[in-house]
Amino acid sequence: MSYFVIGYFALLIGGACVAAYYKQQSALIVLFALTLVSFLLGIIGGAVVLWGIAVAAGALAFCAMTAYSFREFLILLLPKRLAKQVATAPLTASFGMFVILIYMIAGIFAPWIAPFGEAEVVGSAFAPPDDTLLLGGDQLGRDMFSRLIFGARNTVGLALLATTLAFIAGAATGLLAATKGGIFDQLMGRFADIIMSIPALIFALLILSIFGTNLTVIVIVVAVIYSPRVFRLTRAVAGNVVVMDYIEAAKLRGEGDWYLIRREILPNSTAPLVAEFGLEFCFVFLLIAGLSFLGLGIQPPTADWGSMVRENATLISFGVITPLIPAAAIALLTVAVNFVVDWMLFRSSGLKEKL
Repeated sequence: MSYFVIGYFALLIGGACVAAYYKQQSALIVLFALTLVSFLLGIIGGAVVLWGIAVAAGALAFCAMTAYSFREFLILLLPKRLAKQVATAPLTASFGMFVILIYMIAGIFAPWIAPFGEAEVVGSAFAPPDDTLLLGGDQLGRDMFSRLIFGARNTVGLALLATTLAFIAGAATGLLAATKGGIFDQLMGRFADIIMSIPALIFALLILSIFGTNLTVIVIVVAVIYSPRVFRLTRAVAGNVVVMDYIEAAKLRGEGDWYLIRREILPNSTAPLVAEFGLEFCFVFLLIAGLSFLGLGIQPPTADWGSMVRENATLISFGVITPLIPAAAIALLTVAVNFVVDWMLFRSSGLKEKL
């Protein structure tokens, strides 16, 4: 038995004893369960499996410490009202906000952060990582790190634009349908059902094959696909508001539809709509990345994470992880946004007082 295995189990058992002494039940359960799982997996896979568990646990601990320090930084930086809300955020939401901030910085300052241009050929094809090419080169010899940074601007920016357009169209029609009711409500509901009945990817591929793959068409198509989902949620949330007594009082005062939407319905529907915006962004982001992977999204030489996975996919056969880097960037942002959205949904559900 190696010194690593002895130290590994000694550290876990010692940590479990400390947690038990200080009555930290959650930590005790996690540490002791990890000890049992490590013992079983260690018998099967040996020290290599234990190294993998140790690395994974270290990565999780690093992410937790990053999230905690970032949350404390926001508490010190933000005004008291916002700081009080951020103080209730779990570490997962703090980590999500940290990742989103990093992506925002990378997208906004991409020309200054990236060492090379997104289409600049600076080395040989599939060059290995070195001091110049931090992540190696792609199939044309372009710097993967620079294209990854520019991809944050192009892929995320396009997804954000399409999500905003879909959200504005869906929320506006949903609020108007809930306020007016009648034939307009029925027509918009049936139209949304028709669009939602068509698989998103098939619908996007069909339209883009007909009208081309320029950015304007991509944004409009994606907005058309996802605006009915926003319409459905907005219509459901606003439908619960329009039956309230204060809405009837506003109607008796002679207030118009625009006043009711702007001053009465929308302020009482903000929380679920903001959370829905985050969820829709994830769907749109993944759809655009999928279209680019299939060759119908953002076109070369513009850097895009989906197309970067497709262009370097052959390297997987040789055991090179280069194609997995943009795929990991897509997955990380999706998970981060979902962490923040989960926290927002928890707050809007009225359970925040129990934190």
